Amino acid sequence: MRIFLFFTFFIVLLQADGVKPAYVEIVEKGEHRYGVLIKTVVEAKKKPSVELKNIKVCTVKSEATTQVLNTSHIKRYDLECTQTLKGQTIELEGLESQKTDLLLRLEFLDNSSQSALLNVANSTYMVEEAASRIQIVQTYAWLGITHILMGYDHLLFVFLLLLIVKNMPRLLWTISAFTLAHSLTMAGATLGLVSMPQGPVEAIIALSIVFLALEVVNEKKGKSSLTLQSPWIVAFIFGLLHGFGFAGALAEVGVPEEAITLALLFFNIGVELGQLIFVFAVVLVALLLQRFLAVKQMNLMTMVMVYAIGGLASFWMIERVLAF
Repeated sequence: MRIFLFFTFFIVLLQADGVKPAYVEIVEKGEHRYGVLIKTVVEAKKKPSVELKNIKVCTVKSEATTQVLNTSHIKRYDLECTQTLKGQTIELEGLESQKTDLLLRLEFLDNSSQSALLNVANSTYMVEEAASRIQIVQTYAWLGITHILMGYDHLLFVFLLLLIVKNMPRLLWTISAFTLAHSLTMAGATLGLVSMPQGPVEAIIALSIVFLALEVVNEKKGKSSLTLQSPWIVAFIFGLLHGFGFAGALAEVGVPEEAITLALLFFNIGVELGQLIFVFAVVLVALLLQRFLAVKQMNLMTMVMVYAIGGLASFWMIERVLAF
């Protein structure tokens, strides 16, 4: 009973948008002039605490403007420096207020850019003369992993696929189809080949979860459908839409123009690694539960979770449609 309550409580606690990416962007506007944008996630009734510490060669030249969008706090201001930021140390404070690593991104007039992930244990970054490939690989692979593991809607879709497909070869085909599909649209959207408004994308992603939840219920009732007969087809179709969601998250933090293919590749690899971690964790928990719960208890727990997921996704869908 405690396990049953834990899983039900966990599902209810999930939030529609997961954890939005937090980042600091420093863009070179002119000779030794830079625009600073700090976007952080702020919990209700709490003030934003992430700040860029004073850079020795720079002074603030404009009054900061702030904007609040849902749980995101955005702050903008300009810096004027006596020399280029290359070779300087950037330090952030207040990182303990963020649930995930914060992305620091710098863009220069020569179209070069640098990115780094900062956290409480590693809050400084020495700006290099040129970004290294290994830095891009590490940064975007980790961004991919954290995005999928914090992207509750994507994880719930994969979780429902695991409930529908119980045969390992069919499961591999289904997950592969989902992976291929979202990789295609994520790459296409990032490269500017295809596009779709983010609002409708997020609403349809929620709808895809409702659809799969209904399919799990239909399976329990002994009904047949395309999803149950050929789950890889449905996974591929909805995977195309989930790919736009991944692309939206990637577009929000930006990619280096001089290494867009490398950043895109390793962000995608990170997403797949995170997805594999989740699948492995779900299978492991299921095997452990089977050792302690009877079949009837497992079935009851599964159906309560499916109805909870379906109800939550329905709420997300309505909320996202109203936000258009």
